[in-house]
Amino acid sequence: MKISGSLEKDVAALKKLLPAEDILTFEFTSAKGVGFAALFADPITDKELLGEQVVRPLLRYEGELFAESVKKRITSPEVRTESDLEKLSEEILAGNPVLLWEGMDEGIITGTKKVFVRAIAEPSTDVAVKGPREGFIEDIKINTSLVRRRLKTPELKIDFLNVGRRSQTYVAVCYLAGTSVQRTVDEVKKKLGAIDIDIVPDSSYLTHFLSARPRSLLKQVGTTEKPDIFCAKIAEGRVGILVDGSPIALTAPYLLIEDFQSSEDYFVPSYRATFTRLLRLLALLVAIYLPAFYIAAQLFKLQLFPVKLLMTISGSIRDIPLSPSLEMLLVLFVLEVLNEASIRMPKYVGMALSVVGALVLGETAVSAGFVSTPAIIIIAFSGIGLYAVPNLIEQTSVLRLVMLLVAGSVGTYGIILATAFVLFYLVTAENLGAPALAPFAPLVGRDLKDSLVKYELGSLGLRPRTLKSKNKRRLGHD
Repeated sequence: MKISGSLEKDVAALKKLLPAEDILTFEFTSAKGVGFAALFADPITDKELLGEQVVRPLLRYEGELFAESVKKRITSPEVRTESDLEKLSEEILAGNPVLLWEGMDEGIITGTKKVFVRAIAEPSTDVAVKGPREGFIEDIKINTSLVRRRLKTPELKIDFLNVGRRSQTYVAVCYLAGTSVQRTVDEVKKKLGAIDIDIVPDSSYLTHFLSARPRSLLKQVGTTEKPDIFCAKIAEGRVGILVDGSPIALTAPYLLIEDFQSSEDYFVPSYRATFTRLLRLLALLVAIYLPAFYIAAQLFKLQLFPVKLLMTISGSIRDIPLSPSLEMLLVLFVLEVLNEASIRMPKYVGMALSVVGALVLGETAVSAGFVSTPAIIIIAFSGIGLYAVPNLIEQTSVLRLVMLLVAGSVGTYGIILATAFVLFYLVTAENLGAPALAPFAPLVGRDLKDSLVKYELGSLGLRPRTLKSKNKRRLGHD
């Protein structure tokens, strides 16, 4: 529906589209006697800016009231016109006031929204000793500015979409023209444009729609809270996604090896980065398999234990009333409950709760004979090991439980078969044209230089072949 040119009718039409009580109308008259009306959403509009940049200049204006002349009088840097009433109502709900006046068939949108943001700080989930400390926040404009500051090139494209029928959440698709594969960019935009949902409160809502296998245990979209990591992934040829209201950015395509890498790996010597990556992998494997092999050895294969260790374990479990599987599951259940409670409890209580739970409950359970000391040590070490790769905690905690159940039922053969199934699943997983287990399956020799083993920067002159970027060189000249 278009603007009619009658101020009274147009204001009534907008109020009909926006019947909420916090949608206010401010009417005033210019020095020439022409009636104006500014419609705005009270909670999210900066009324002081509206008065200073829009109302006051027009109150004194005595010239001709055409759209271009009025726009020149308004001192707001963000001014545009629109004649569709529905689009004008969307702008009002976004915090941008709409200016109407008698006899004009266009409305003027002024960018005087009120923005509430927190300070830019280091994200708590991705702490680095060396390197940038900035993290994304909940405002998409500030987040895009952090990206622009690091990629000062006209090749950086930021395309905005509205996702969510009722929330109309701004989503920014970021990529480097000529570096990112255009087919991947188009597919990401197509999937985002096809989303039919009421509200998008966080970027995690979009991962379901961007995944080729939405019910997969494996992650199919990368996540980060740091602008430097986000820009580095875009520079490699990936597509980045920022969501208004969320500090977590998405990147695609996603490779499993990404979560074993850290931004700090690129600010330390290559041998140190290689050591820490291998250490993360080892810690994760131990966290998943140690409880399972302990149970399998107790139930089916005592020969796996050295003799002295076997004597120690036998003395510890002699009077335990539970079977090895139930004992390990009980300790794992207590650990998960303590972990969840310490996260959800207030901060000043959470630390005390975790310490009391770990010390008092563990010591009491061992003294009472409910569980053995080796079981608590193994589960505690397993719980610590999972946090060596924090972005995979949800997936690896489920794998640990599956391996534990299989080991208690079938033994070591069950663990081997379950591992083979997981490997087969990882090898066949693919999203947006990139195999999840690359560069190992399929084997891409060039990309192995920045996988678990990291070469010196001078050896990383070419972009990852897995991402199929047309612009292959990122260091030096051909």
